[in-house]
Amino acid sequence: RSFLRGPHEPTDDSGQIVDTRFEAFGCGSDIASSSVASEWIKGKTLEEVLTIKNAEIAKHLRFPPVKLHCNMLAEDAIK
Repeated sequence: RSFLRGPHEPTDDSGQIVDTRFEAFGCGSDIASSSVASEWIKGKTLEEVLTIKNAEIAKHLRFPPVKLHCNMLAEDAIK
């Protein structure tokens, strides 16, 4: 299971997210998905973050079909 979390005020004056942290429990694919998602979130607005899809994470990490559930957890954690 993945959790993405940030500080209480994660945005700067422009509304962009300045910092994220992740906590992941599971396999290496789960940790990699959470790590990529947390990096992609930085510098985006909340509206932009909600457009990140698990398919993009899977394509970036080149996951085999058996590991696709891991990036779904990362997308769920974002939302």
